[in-house]
Amino acid sequence: MAYDGRLLSGVTVLMAVVEAGTMTRAAEALGLTQSGVGRAIQRLEARVGVRLLDRTTRSLRLTDEGRRFWEQVGPHLEGIEQAALEAAGSSQRVRGRLRVNVDPFVSRLVLAPALTAFLAAHPELRLELLMRDQMGDLVADGFDMALRFGEPPSAGVTARKLLETRILTVASPGYLAAHGRPADPRELIDHACIDYQDPRTGRPFAWEFRRGDVVLPVRQPARMMVSDVDTMIGACCEGAGIAQILELGSRDLLARGALVELFPDWPGETFPLYALYPTRQHRPAKVRAFTDWCLQLLRQRTEP
Repeated sequence: MAYDGRLLSGVTVLMAVVEAGTMTRAAEALGLTQSGVGRAIQRLEARVGVRLLDRTTRSLRLTDEGRRFWEQVGPHLEGIEQAALEAAGSSQRVRGRLRVNVDPFVSRLVLAPALTAFLAAHPELRLELLMRDQMGDLVADGFDMALRFGEPPSAGVTARKLLETRILTVASPGYLAAHGRPADPRELIDHACIDYQDPRTGRPFAWEFRRGDVVLPVRQPARMMVSDVDTMIGACCEGAGIAQILELGSRDLLARGALVELFPDWPGETFPLYALYPTRQHRPAKVRAFTDWCLQLLRQRTEP
């Protein structure tokens, strides 16, 4: 028998009639007319091919076939009701499995130091953080959400911006001592630079500088391209060349003099971090709790 949504509707009416004892009381409970209840029972009987109720003007009772039907279907309806209650509870309780696609840099720098406290606060939650260079398909890959840098896709997800972090152009004191400090971004043509590969395109990110409404693109000469942030920062600290890094997570390097910001008078170039969700209206409590926790951590990282 092929699935028919009207079949489930008819079963629900039958259960209400049996529990209420009369069609009149069942109609009141369901918000239907008595004739509407009667027609629903008739359609159900026609669908299953047997008479389920013996009914007169004064009484009704289940037939033998109807009783067997009741005994078999009743537990399934209870299971559906329980599943609905649990699903409704997931909008309020932080529990179950939360699967997150995470930019590796964010995971290592922002999330990892605070994960123990987050899990302790939500003992019914199982957290799965999968570090990916690209977002991929959240639905096909079974993700509840993602944390990704860069502008979000125009379709297929809903996005919430969590952060705008500045892009800094930096070099080590050793590099500057050996090669001099450029006074203007256009002087980068005379310096060795380190490119970072855009995982979406396989090509290096373009360098540009912003100050107010002024945008200055620069084609920097690069002797090295990397796809790992730690490698880029490590090479830059060792004097391999000039690099562009995110202000997020770089304050300590600048404060202790391991790196020097070269163009603080060009402060307008930024890079966004988004929380991305499969397109759906209602988000479970576990997703909301994780997003709020990420926002709190990012504020702690960026506040003076």
